[in-house]
Amino acid sequence: MPDTSAVPFVQFASAEIDTGETTLFVRWAGAGPPLLLLHGFPQTHLMWRDVAPLLASDFTVVCADLRGYGASGCPEPEPDDHSTYAKRAMAKDLVGLMQKLGFAQFMVAGHDRGGRVAYRLALDHPAHVTALALLDILPTKTVWDRLDERFALGYWPWTLLAQEAPFPEHLLAAAPEAVIDQALGGWGSPAGVFPEDVRKAYADALRDPRHAHAICEEYRAAATLDRQHDQADEDRGRRIACPVLALWAEGGALDTWYADEGGPLALWRRWADDVRGGPVEGGHFFPEEAPGRTAGMLAHFFLNTRATPAA
Repeated sequence: MPDTSAVPFVQFASAEIDTGETTLFVRWAGAGPPLLLLHGFPQTHLMWRDVAPLLASDFTVVCADLRGYGASGCPEPEPDDHSTYAKRAMAKDLVGLMQKLGFAQFMVAGHDRGGRVAYRLALDHPAHVTALALLDILPTKTVWDRLDERFALGYWPWTLLAQEAPFPEHLLAAAPEAVIDQALGGWGSPAGVFPEDVRKAYADALRDPRHAHAICEEYRAAATLDRQHDQADEDRGRRIACPVLALWAEGGALDTWYADEGGPLALWRRWADDVRGGPVEGGHFFPEEAPGRTAGMLAHFFLNTRATPAA
């Protein structure tokens, strides 16, 4: 299991919680309404190390490693079927996790891959999610439908890690530091934002062969089943029922590549009626680059949003 003690969350409890199909590593603290924070690639829940304590004065903050990531379990994938690591399966984990912690209804914020799990959670389990924040993402189907050479070269994990096993798994496990260096330094955030102990924790999680395989399966699911699930929702007119906050890196890919379609807010409004937000100074990893500003925007949204979950 990757080391989870390198960057402690002071005054946060921690546990491995059995959700039925796997176990999830989780930290939680605070008082007030429950707020679930979800990480992206190549991170773990440690990406919230500076944001979560700031939010814990107003919320009960829950930070979880997604299945296959960090210190969470890696259920064995079905042969020739990526459903084990589809966002639908990952979202189901989180409903079970929050119920085990005593929360039937909660708010969710997700960055990168965690944002994809978060919006699937809101679509599949609308009775549980009261408000949703999505950080530097667009819907998976939207991204694939518009994928071009800029995206293929700039955000290489989408295409590289979705290749047939075991090629990308070997790359992740054999050179995790190179992956971390390229990702953390290549997507608009200064490399100095990430302390050495954090970088090591992220690399250690990739070095483990079971986690490397799980992460690649998650990217394979994004290229197949996740797109299909989005398409099915679109065909049925299924929409996100709760209020949505969309934030993205100012001057980054989302801010510039989709301007001719009205930008991220316009694209998210195809999926939800109540969408607000805007660009944030910093690169793709702005929650780690500017934790105070990120926590402030999340707190303002969640404290001022009152929504009744859909039945």
